[in-house]
Amino acid sequence: MNGADVLRFVDALHRDRNIDKTIVVEALEQAILSAAKKHFGEDFQITASIDPVTGNPTVKCDNKDIEPDMLGEILGRISSQTAKQVLMQRIREAERDSIFDEYEELKGQLVSGAVTRFEGGSALVTLGKIDGFLPKSEQIPGESHRIGERIRAVVIEVRKSGSRVKIILSRTHPDLVLRLFETEIPEVAERIIEVRSLARSKVAVSCLDSKIDSVGACVGVRGARIKNIVDELAGERIDIVRWNDSLQVLVPNAMQPSEVEDVILCPMLGRVIVLVREDQLSLAIGKRGQNVRLASKLVGWDIEVMTRDELNEQLEKSVAAFSQVPHITEELAESLVSQGFFSFYDLSVIEPDQLQEMSGLAPEECEEIVAHADDESEKQEQEETRRKAEMKLQREIDSRAPAAPHAATPTPVDAALVESPETAVSTELETAPNTETEPEPPVSVVTESTAE
Repeated sequence: MNGADVLRFVDALHRDRNIDKTIVVEALEQAILSAAKKHFGEDFQITASIDPVTGNPTVKCDNKDIEPDMLGEILGRISSQTAKQVLMQRIREAERDSIFDEYEELKGQLVSGAVTRFEGGSALVTLGKIDGFLPKSEQIPGESHRIGERIRAVVIEVRKSGSRVKIILSRTHPDLVLRLFETEIPEVAERIIEVRSLARSKVAVSCLDSKIDSVGACVGVRGARIKNIVDELAGERIDIVRWNDSLQVLVPNAMQPSEVEDVILCPMLGRVIVLVREDQLSLAIGKRGQNVRLASKLVGWDIEVMTRDELNEQLEKSVAAFSQVPHITEELAESLVSQGFFSFYDLSVIEPDQLQEMSGLAPEECEEIVAHADDESEKQEQEETRRKAEMKLQREIDSRAPAAPHAATPTPVDAALVESPETAVSTELETAPNTETEPEPPVSVVTESTAE
């Protein structure tokens, strides 16, 4: 193996496996060193190097250059099993590191590939040089794939596993929606329209150019643009809302498609109370609370939905409960409730200095109020836990209990038989069957036809 052969070998590995030339040269040096040590033994100090320009290898034994003839014999031993293992192991490690670095930069980015096979509920997706792993938990609920189907997903994790690289994909991560918006909507990719906040199926967008309708641009003509995104998400509904820096405007937008009557901000708790009509309550909350949960994530505040009657009832209950706490007057209770403190748990998380600023009480009294609220909150939590456990136990008992048989209604004769022994005997004699009488004919049911 001369210098030209070494350079050709380095170039081939660099092109085919995307491995840096320096790493390939180092791998060859390790292979030559392994072959030289096997030839001379471990008692000698041996070094091996390759000129990166000419490709000529140099081997020294105890700081003396090996003669060309001897060097050729040693280089011929690179094909031996030990040297080949050293070379291939180093190349595999370099290839693994190269793939890891490549996909590490793609974390959060969109990739596409074809489904090759399934392992349990998880799918393996070919990404070219390597397969990606799409766990069942990262698939859209209700979605099913087939072998050969091309899918798009985002890379959420890249990790080394022995000599391999494991790439975890996701089709439920919020970044998937963002990348699909960038792919299907040029204005988003060019940063003309900015995605200000994202909560899976709720997207808040804005545009500095007032002449451009940010929501309309995302929807497209006759919904063409958003339809491609919805189809990619297995038909999941996407709500595009217009971003506004004012929560009074943003919250009603985020609560779409429900209609909001009023928005009450509680800055101390980071909470927003949204008032809706009775007929809009279920729509505002959404199925299993999904609408209000996504809206809360979109605006970054906790959202509590209720009707005006429910709010008034809650205010009365909270004022009455807080008024029973030592050192809290009715005026202070009303002030706390107006700030959004509805429960003892809310009161237990307030800082004593904030309470002192609101009430003007002494620090010791404020700490006593917070401690009392903490105790009451813990008692309520224990009571709620006990109540849920009892309800669960009762449901299990009801599900295991056999169905009760229908009790037969006693006839008048049966009731008469139990009056007294004498009556029972006389009744038996009177009702004894007469063998000489003719048997009664069988009973038949006759139905009248309504047809003329």
